[in-house]
Amino acid sequence: MNLMTPTRDLETTEPICIAVMAMGGQGGGVLVDWIVTLAEGQGFIAQSTSVPGVAQRTGATVYYVEMIRAHADGRYPVLALAPMPGKVDVVIGAELMEAGRAMQRGLVTPGRTTLIASSHRSYAVQEKIAPGDGIADDSKVYRAAEVAAKRFIAFDMAALAEETGSAISAVMFGALAASNALPLPRSAYEAAIRKAGVGVEASLRAFAAGFDGVTKSAVPTTPSAGTAKPKLEPIGDAQFDALVERARAEFPADAHAMLAAGLRRVVDFQDIDYGREYLDLVATFLPFRRGSDATLIAAAAKYTAVAMAYDDVIRVADLKTRADRFKRVRTEVMAAPDQLVDITEFMHPRMEEAIGTLPAKLGLWLEARPRLVHALDRVVNKGRRVRTTTIRWFLPLYILAGMRRFRRGTLRHKREVAHRDAWLNAARAAAASNEALARAIIELRRLVKGYSDTHARGLSKFDRALAAAVLLRERNDAADWVRRLRDAALADEDGKALDGAIATITTL
Repeated sequence: MNLMTPTRDLETTEPICIAVMAMGGQGGGVLVDWIVTLAEGQGFIAQSTSVPGVAQRTGATVYYVEMIRAHADGRYPVLALAPMPGKVDVVIGAELMEAGRAMQRGLVTPGRTTLIASSHRSYAVQEKIAPGDGIADDSKVYRAAEVAAKRFIAFDMAALAEETGSAISAVMFGALAASNALPLPRSAYEAAIRKAGVGVEASLRAFAAGFDGVTKSAVPTTPSAGTAKPKLEPIGDAQFDALVERARAEFPADAHAMLAAGLRRVVDFQDIDYGREYLDLVATFLPFRRGSDATLIAAAAKYTAVAMAYDDVIRVADLKTRADRFKRVRTEVMAAPDQLVDITEFMHPRMEEAIGTLPAKLGLWLEARPRLVHALDRVVNKGRRVRTTTIRWFLPLYILAGMRRFRRGTLRHKREVAHRDAWLNAARAAAASNEALARAIIELRRLVKGYSDTHARGLSKFDRALAAAVLLRERNDAADWVRRLRDAALADEDGKALDGAIATITTL
C-alpha cells in the first residue's frame, strides 16, 4: 500500500482521532503533548485525555487526542474524551501487544485506521506468572493487523530509542510523521519537539530514526522466533576454559549449545567446582545415548542446570547488588551522568527462606520448634520496600550475597541436592530401557520455578507428577502419559487438572 496516501483529509469537518497506548516510562504523555503542539501549530484545535492502566505492565495508559480545523468564526467544537470503536484514525502502540489490545478494543478499523506499533516485547505480569510458557504469540498480532488495519507499520522502536539515547516516544512520533496519516510537513513535527525545549537534540535523533524506520518497514514481517544459540567457547578464565574443553571432548556437538548455557549459569550461581559437578551429573546420561541422537543429553544439560541454579535469598541478594544491574537500570531510565537514580525493591521474605539460609543442623533444630518459628515469622514475614541505592539496604544485601561461599552447608542446599538426585536417579533408571520416558521425566523439571509460594506450588506438582511417572515406567506409552501429566500440571495454578490426570492413571 502506498504510504504517501493520507488516512484522512485534514480539511474535513469531522475530528481526526488518535489513540496512543503506552506503559509507564515510555513517554506516552510527552508524545501526546507533541501531537497537540503539532496540531495547534498547524491551525487545529486539539484536545488530549488519558486513562491510566491498573499498574505497571498490567494495563497501559490509553491517551487520546482529537484535532479539528479551527472555525473561521471562532466557534469552539465539543470534542470527545475517549476513543470510540470504528472512529479512530491512528493507533500507536508502544509495544506489540498493546497494538493487539487496541484491536481487541475495536479501535482499529480496516477502512480507516493506520496502526503503528513497536515490534519489541515487554512481557505482561500474566505472561510471567503462568505455570508454563505464558508468552503470547506475536504472529497472531501480525496476522490480525493485516486484516484489521487499513495500514500497519511495525518495527523495533525500542532498539532505535536505545541507539539514539532517547525515549521511544520520539521514535513513535517520527513513525507517525513518515506514515503520512497526518499529511503535515516534517518540519512541523520537528518544530513541536523544539518547542517543548527538553532533550531536544536526542529527541530529534530518535525522531529521524523513527521516520527512516517506516520506509525500511513498509511491509511488516513477523520477527523470527529463533535466537542465536550460545557457543561452547573459552572466555579467557583458565579454570572455566578447562571445563569448556572437557565438555567439548566428552559430549556430542548437538548438546554443546545447551551445555554452554548451563555451564555459565551454574558457575555464575556458585563457583567452578559447581560447574565441574554439573558436567559430572550430565555425563551420567552418556551411557544411555542411542547412536548420534543427543536429545537426552541436551535435555539433561538444560534441566540439571535449572535444578542446580535454584532461586534462594542469597541469589536474590546477589542479583540485586550487582554493578551491571545498577548500570542497566540507569540505561533503561536514560539517566544523565550527573543524575541520581533511586531504586526501590519490593520484598516479602518468609521464615521458610530465612531457615533455609541457616546451616543445616541449626535449620533443622529451629524447624523442630514450631512455636519459636511462629514467633520469628511474625517479625520476618512482612512486605518491605528496600532501597538498594542506600547504604542501609545495599550493605546487608551485599553481605548476604557474600554468603554464597557457605551455600553448600545450608539447609536449603541440602534439600535441593537430595531432591535433585532423586529426580535424576529416576530418569537414569528409566533411561536404561526407555529413553523417551527418561526425557519426559527430565522435562518434568519445568514445573519447578521461581521462589517463595510460586516455588512451593511448583515443587508440589513436580513431586506428585514424578511419583506417578515412576508407577508408569512398565507401560509402553509411559512417556506419553508423563508428558500429559506435565501439561496437566501447567494447565492451572491450583493443580486440579493434574489431580484429574493422576486419578486417571491410578485406574489404568
